[in-house]
Amino acid sequence: MSLQTEDKYVIKNNKKLRRGYTTGSCAAAAAKGAVEMLLGGALTETVEIMTPKGILLKLSLENICREKDRVSCGVVKDGGDDPDATHGLLICAQASRCEEPGVHIDGGLGVGRVTLPGLDQPPGQAAINHVPREMIAREVQEVCRRHGYEGGMDVLVTVPDGQERAKKTFNPRLGIEGGISILGTSGIVEPMSEQALVKSIEVEMNVRIAQGGQTLLVTPGNYGETFLKEHMSLPFEKNMKCSNYIGETIDLAVEKGVSGILFVGHIGKLIKVAGGIMNTHSHCADSRCEIMAANALRAGISREGALDILKTRTTDEALDILEREHVLKPTMEQIADKIQFYLEHRSYSQIELGAVFFSSVRGYLGETRNARELMKKI
Repeated sequence: MSLQTEDKYVIKNNKKLRRGYTTGSCAAAAAKGAVEMLLGGALTETVEIMTPKGILLKLSLENICREKDRVSCGVVKDGGDDPDATHGLLICAQASRCEEPGVHIDGGLGVGRVTLPGLDQPPGQAAINHVPREMIAREVQEVCRRHGYEGGMDVLVTVPDGQERAKKTFNPRLGIEGGISILGTSGIVEPMSEQALVKSIEVEMNVRIAQGGQTLLVTPGNYGETFLKEHMSLPFEKNMKCSNYIGETIDLAVEKGVSGILFVGHIGKLIKVAGGIMNTHSHCADSRCEIMAANALRAGISREGALDILKTRTTDEALDILEREHVLKPTMEQIADKIQFYLEHRSYSQIELGAVFFSSVRGYLGETRNARELMKKI
């Protein structure tokens, strides 16, 4: 990838991280290269595209295959320093002339197919979002104008290893079958982007709402999913993940008119919510032992017991001290009340919110006052 020096990196958590480019940029560049070779006849090994973000990309073309009536080539996806599931994939495009005017875009091998409503594309369509479609069409039309070609053009996007790699993405949860999605709103991958993570939560929420879910079942992570599946009689297939973004998930739900959310999470995450911390990542805040000790004091723990909790490194250690001091149950009740208070505070009581929390060692620990009612609605 060729970028201007000032465009190559971003600073995140005091680290210099390299930007990458999206599957949408790869598909647009491959399509441009394929059409250029189809109409111009000469071998093309690199192409330039302007991304919606205003950053110019110069990308190398791989796996070039030229035939009389069609040309295909690919671009290797580079996610930069982002932990991107699609990094290193070859994103290909095949171009061929057609009689119907315009640029006709579809997905083939390794590109997912939408099966559920609520996503960027309707059911039955290839999972190529509207911005990548616009990028592909713009680049293809520019080449056609330059060569004086006024006919139509078929563009088939494929990803040879897309079906296997899709298992590492959100696509199986979203009802996208058979491969990865061709994504990107800016054309550029911003490493460790919180905006991208929150957007993925919004996409999954849209699917749940389109399926008729007005009361959402949300788990922050894998622990919550496991507990939900093994210990709760709720429809596991209806759950969605929110990672550390509890506050942002509530904000999205309010904006979209959702009636309620039940969070099911590990005490190590939800103890932070009991202190009003709505992003539970340790980089944002880690006051687990302080919040636990404060609620234990409200429940009647001794001064020495509270000081012992302040020395702990894990919530399970703190739970052992609460049991030793015979205040485990009343402390969990205090924590449940505080979680309820801060959830409602975040939403300004516009939707019904509740939580169930547990420990991997002890199992179920407690729930907020309206958790049972939310379970019935789910």
